[in-house]
Formats: sequence, C-alpha cells, structure tokens
Amino acid sequence: MPGLRFNHENDIEMNEIHSNHENGGSKVTNIDPSIDSMNFDDILDELGELGRFQIVTYLLICLPVLFSGANSLSYVFTAGIPEYRCSIPGCDNENTTFNAKWMSYAIPLDKMDQPEHCLMYKRTGSGCEVDDFDYSTKLSCDSWLFGKENTIVNEWKLTCRENELLLSYVGNSHFVGIFIGSFLFGLLSDRYGRKYMFLIAIVIMCIAGVGHVTAGNYYMFLAITCIHAIGTAGVYPLGFVIGVELVGRSKRELTGVVLNFFYAFGEALLGVVAYYSQDWRLTQMIVSGPCILFVLYFCYIPESVRWLMAKNKNREASGIITQAAKINKVVLSEGVRNTFTEPASQQSENDEETPMWPMVVDICKTRSLVIRYIVIFIVWGANAFIYYGMSLNATSMGGNKYVNFILVCLIEIPGYLVSWITILKIGRKYSLIGSLFVCAVLCIATAFVPTNLNWLIILLFLLSKLSITCSFGIIYVYTAELFPTIVRSGGVATASTFARFGAFLAPFIPRLGQLWASLPMILFAVIAFMAGALVFKLPETVKRKLPETLTDAININSAPKQ
Repeated sequence: MPGLRFNHENDIEMNEIHSNHENGGSKVTNIDPSIDSMNFDDILDELGELGRFQIVTYLLICLPVLFSGANSLSYVFTAGIPEYRCSIPGCDNENTTFNAKWMSYAIPLDKMDQPEHCLMYKRTGSGCEVDDFDYSTKLSCDSWLFGKENTIVNEWKLTCRENELLLSYVGNSHFVGIFIGSFLFGLLSDRYGRKYMFLIAIVIMCIAGVGHVTAGNYYMFLAITCIHAIGTAGVYPLGFVIGVELVGRSKRELTGVVLNFFYAFGEALLGVVAYYSQDWRLTQMIVSGPCILFVLYFCYIPESVRWLMAKNKNREASGIITQAAKINKVVLSEGVRNTFTEPASQQSENDEETPMWPMVVDICKTRSLVIRYIVIFIVWGANAFIYYGMSLNATSMGGNKYVNFILVCLIEIPGYLVSWITILKIGRKYSLIGSLFVCAVLCIATAFVPTNLNWLIILLFLLSKLSITCSFGIIYVYTAELFPTIVRSGGVATASTFARFGAFLAPFIPRLGQLWASLPMILFAVIAFMAGALVFKLPETVKRKLPETLTDAININSAPKQ
C-alpha cells in the first residue's frame, strides 16, 4: 500500500521540528509534509502516546479484565473441598451442627491435624461421651455433616479420597477450555479484529458463568466449566493486546502492568465474595452476572488501529485516529493525514487483507525465530504451572483458606509493580531471568522450613508467588514485543495456549503434597530454574519499536533504540 509501509527498513525518518505551539488549546506538531509514509509508533508520538482517548479506552478494557480474574479461578471455591466429617450414628441428627462437642473425640485427625473427612471411631457405648468410643477401631462412613460452606461436594456428595480426582477434573476441564479459548480467540482476533472477539469472549464468559447454577449434575457442571473457560481465556489476552497496541512505545510497560493490577484485584475479589457468600451458586452469579453490561462496549471500544493498518483498512483507521486526535486535543500534521489518504480506486485495490498464514509459514522456515518462539512457549508453560499451582495450593495451607487465597492474589499487585520497575531499569530479558531464579530460591527455602514455623512458610510462599507473578507480568509484555503485528495477537494467544499445558497439571499439585508436603515447592523450584536458564537465548526488546514485519522480528537485536 503506497500510503503506509510496515517494513522497518523502508520506514522514512520523521523530520520533527521541536517548536510546538498552541492553537486553540490544541497541541500542533510540525512535521515535514513531504513525508507520505510512517510507522504507527511515529504517529503516536504526534497523537500522544497515552492521551485522554487512550486512557478512557484503556480503563474500559480494564473492567472486563477485573471480572475475568475472578472468573478464572472461581472453580477453586465452587469445586472446593468444604469442612465435612462423618455423621456419627446415634449422636448426630439433622439438627446437629458440624462442630458438635463429640467431634473432638469421635473423629480421628489426619496428618495435618485436621478432622478426617471419611473416618470415625467405632461407637461402643450408648452415649456420645469420650468413654463411648473404641479408639483402636476406625470405620468408614456413608453420610456426612458439612460446615457453613456449600460447594459441589455438598451438592453431589463428591466426598472422600475416591472422589478427589473428580474435583481435580474440574480444574482440568477449566484448563482445557482455557487451552481452546486462548488458541481460538488468538487466531480469530488476527482474522476478524480484536474488538469483536473481545466482546464475544466476554459474552461467553458471562452466559456460561451464570449457566453453572443450572447444572443438574457433576458432568453437566464439567461441560459448562469448559465452555466458561473458553470465554474467560479470550478476555485477558485480547484486552492486553488492545491495550499494548493502543499506546506508544514508552507507555507499553505501564499499560501491560496496570492491566495485571486489575486482574489480580479481580482474583482477590473472588476470595472476598466466596468468604461472605459461602455458597457456590451465589458466588458464581456475583462474579459472572454483571459482565452482561459490557455488551454496551460495542458502541464505545474502538478497533485496534495497528490491526486495521496491518489489514490495509485505512478508512477505518483514519476515522479512529481523527476521533482520538479530537479527544486528545491534537491537530494532526499533514504527514499523518497523508499516511491515511489514498485515492478511492487505489484503496479498494488494497482492501485485500494482508495474509497471516504465509507469515506463519515464513516464521516456521526461519531457524532463529523457531528457536526463539519455542523458548517463549516453554517459559510460558513453566510460568503457568508454578503460578496456578501456587494459587491452588494456597487453599491447602494452614490457617484460613479465604485469607490465604486473598493474600496470594493481592501479592500479585506488588509483583506486577516490581516487574514494571525492573523491565524499565534492567530490561525484559534479565528481569525475566532474575524473577525466575529468585522464585526458584524462595521455593526451595519454603520446602525446608520446619512445619511449626507456619508464619515463615506463608511469608516465603507469598514471596515466591510475588516472584512468579513478576515473571508473568514481564513475559506478557516481552512476548508481545517479539511477534510481528500481523500475528501478534495470535502469537501471544499461542504462547498462552502452550501455558495451559502447564496449567492443566496444576490441579494435581495439592495431591502431590499428600505424598510429601515439600514436594510441590521443590518441583516449582526446579522448573523455575530451568525456565530462567532458557531465557538467555532470547533477545532484548526494551525501547525498540514493535516489529511490524518478519524482517523486523528477525533483526530485532539490531533495531535502533527509541
């Protein structure tokens, strides 16, 4: 297309005159009018890297991301294991509470000094006192008393060890949906646009989330969980890509990290809702129902200008840029206006979309890019395994499981803040390496702390979660900067899809702790160290232009810093 070039080698340098002046309250930047081709990052330098238009749009994107954070882990509580114990024949009845006085001596304790779920001492006497039980004989039971919390365990009697695997399958079903959704929405968003796929993902997340409460049995719940996860999987990655593509190069780190703040707060909000509701149906309704309001975004969220330009849709891109300039109170220079100006006949010839699949094929033929992206995918898998493994393991730790969950979620906020500071000061590559290595050291330390020092275990656990969160915050920004524009959303989504292989294994982590309490943390440490070592193979991208073409991606090491 004559009006716009994406090949970095053909980008024409802008001759900016540093003499801005006021014109009716609008900032005017004078650029050589002979320029008829420029990169979108250059356009943003004039439009404003993070003006009022971008801020409003970005905040609108952040709200669905907050709800996606809550929906992404809702199964932790809807399919969580509540307090329950055997119902003692002759002692318990329909009016007996969970904490009846005989619980302390009629129910044996497990390895964690918690009441056994499915064992009781044999009752030999006629009463329910200490002397009425045979403490040398333990019996299994087929009826139970539950605490205040109501989950699908209560609903469909998914009790005892033999059903624990069924609860793990809920997490697996969730991550199968995440796997499908990440890949599907990534490809569709590169084909049909970020905006429409973002809205479709939100609608699926809302309808399927509320649909959980209609599940009549375990298997229906499992199917709905998968569909719900498909929609949830599209919200955060697409929101992230829209946010990154909306702003200039110096603000990309800020937008990526702040979006993660909203996601982490959404996760913590889930813990608060679950704590006060104590009912899985009510919890799911609260975190999913309000999302239906986001369909109104159809009228307010613009399509990604980078995507429109990559697809040669100059007319739509020009309209959005003009609107943004008006809201940002910027008068566009002739150079920018010429970039989007083409004769009608020429525009129609160029409306044919830039092919995506040929670029994917070319990437597969380029050895350096294949190695680079394989490393990225492996690191994503390692991050997801540790991140979700620690989130799920939080409810199995000592103390109040709601408080533990909320703390593990809130610790992500300083984690993302640290990631923002380090990628600015140190760069993407070494920040990622450092966060993974620190996570490995902290996980090893947690594994060997004496069990009686529970406060220290929780502290080290939280710092480990902070480190892996920092790594996740970095890798999202890092990955988006390593892929060319035409496949950027698909690239981030594919990386996120590979992450689901690691996340798929996360629901089994609490079961490993039953074999050896320190095993999960040791496993996290080994994987974090190996992933950090692989990152040495990746190039640095800090302060470099987003690659628009395959050539840009190949030569990213030699690209001039901005």
